[in-house]
Amino acid sequence: MRRWLASIQMAAIVAFALSPIFAHAQVDDPVRLKGSAVEYLFPEQVTVPAGKVSEVTLHFRVAEGYHINSHTPREEFLIPTTFSIPEGAGVRLDKAVYPAGTDFTLPLDPTNKLSVYNNEFTIQARIVADSGSHLVEGKLHFQACDKSVCLPPKTIPVAFNVTGK
Repeated sequence: MRRWLASIQMAAIVAFALSPIFAHAQVDDPVRLKGSAVEYLFPEQVTVPAGKVSEVTLHFRVAEGYHINSHTPREEFLIPTTFSIPEGAGVRLDKAVYPAGTDFTLPLDPTNKLSVYNNEFTIQARIVADSGSHLVEGKLHFQACDKSVCLPPKTIPVAFNVTGK
């Protein structure tokens, strides 16, 4: 009986010690998700009037089986999707216009509707470019989830060339 109890205790200790490894493997399983949960598609290059507000449509794709919170999630603790352009790029972000989110319910709580993006979505970036050619290294910040777990928040590059004429 004593040996049996000691074996049970040892198994519990080993399971507890290894649980972070298994939890991490569940979240970052490279078989399930190759690369980022969100991919920037296009445009690669745009030409806009220098010094004037111009609209550029940025196209993104969310990996199959995943969703990301919309720009206006319904719960305060959820991380919104945001687009930004760093200062000093020769291009200023006047405003980003985000699409409305799609309602999504999790199997564990079908009464709670989340506002998410999945599949492909676009962001309308209203930019003002200085005269000349500029490599814009924008950033999309988001948190991707599947039906049972969320990945850590991530920021991906959104690089495109802007020519201000």
